[in-house]
Amino acid sequence: MRFSAWQVLKEGLTGNKGWKPHWRSPEPQSEYDIIIIGGGGHGLSTAYHLAAKYTDKRIAVLEKGYIGGGNVGRNTTIVRANYFLKGNSEFYSHSLKLWERMEKDLNYNAMHSQRGILNLFHSDGQRDAAARRGNMMVNQGDDAILLDREGVRDILPYLDYDNIRFPVYGALYHKRGGTARHDAVAWGYARGADQRGVDIIQNCEVTGIDIENGVVKGVQTSKGPIKAKKVGMVVAGRSSQVAAMAGMQVPIESTVLQAFVTEGLKPVLDNVVTFGMGHFYISQSDKGGLVFGGDIDMYASYAQRGNLPTTEHVIDAAMTLMPMIGKAKLLRSWGGIMDMSPDGSPVIDKTHVEGLYLNCGWNYGGFKAVPASGDCFAHLIAKDEPHPVAEKFRLDRFRTGHGIMDEEGTGSQHNTH
Repeated sequence: MRFSAWQVLKEGLTGNKGWKPHWRSPEPQSEYDIIIIGGGGHGLSTAYHLAAKYTDKRIAVLEKGYIGGGNVGRNTTIVRANYFLKGNSEFYSHSLKLWERMEKDLNYNAMHSQRGILNLFHSDGQRDAAARRGNMMVNQGDDAILLDREGVRDILPYLDYDNIRFPVYGALYHKRGGTARHDAVAWGYARGADQRGVDIIQNCEVTGIDIENGVVKGVQTSKGPIKAKKVGMVVAGRSSQVAAMAGMQVPIESTVLQAFVTEGLKPVLDNVVTFGMGHFYISQSDKGGLVFGGDIDMYASYAQRGNLPTTEHVIDAAMTLMPMIGKAKLLRSWGGIMDMSPDGSPVIDKTHVEGLYLNCGWNYGGFKAVPASGDCFAHLIAKDEPHPVAEKFRLDRFRTGHGIMDEEGTGSQHNTH
């Protein structure tokens, strides 16, 4: 079934009785050509791009829970291509271009809204860094505008511009950035993959990876063994655990990142705004809630919940940036499991096991990377060579030190994320 204005009108007039499930719920077959471990945004995008662009082989996605229950439905929904370092810049530029045509490709409304992102800066040094980043973005073919204080005030008159510690000097404005509805992205890719013959198997936990003589042979699951010629691991915060099933130790530390939403309010915030000194970011959802977040919880955990000190820290930053938010009631909070790499950049690469591939280390960039991550991982699995925009995402850079991409300037160590 294709979605259209006519279909929506017809169903509305006939009691919405003609809608069908977006994807099938098949039982797993005994063997597939390709298995994708992880039914989050990256795994579903990988399966979709494999089936749509790269191969007609039998593909299955194995998800231990339900579609949309992991990180893809537990984030602040920001989409952007404002990265600085060579390697990341090309990749996220590619991802933004895929975002801009994704709804048409999938025939699905993901509520992608290019409302613009303003990254505030608060010192002369931060202004210089923003200018360098903007130049890199423009050279890459993306958009960037350096705004002074009054330019920001024209767009965001309600910020606290004269805060004693963090006065607003200006902002780097990325007009093509914005937001999307996170669970709709998962549903759209699941539907698109299913329509192309991919089996999406929910509540199917992978408990082991079968390897013989250095070659992957399949996986063990809660629904029994499944053979496969190729296996892709793309499980975000669980990357270390799943890779350990293949005898691998990966440079990933899993920690919690909290997000928050207020009660529904009338439209007040048209853009996405980030507060550099407080590592705070905020936007307003289509339902009216102010969606915001801040730093990770700074300790290793697999729990999808956070702690109160971090909540206090994030809300402090919110009040510092825009005091009016103090009048809103906090509706709820949630946590996603972040797979943090030492240099703040991802891994899309082959492993030492023939036919076994790894996609992990998305840090703060996972949601915005969903389209390109799937495209690049599918390219790698199908062709056994990296996609041109993901050539620098090699796993061995952490062993050799060559090609480290320290995007955040944290010194390439976990404890300074």
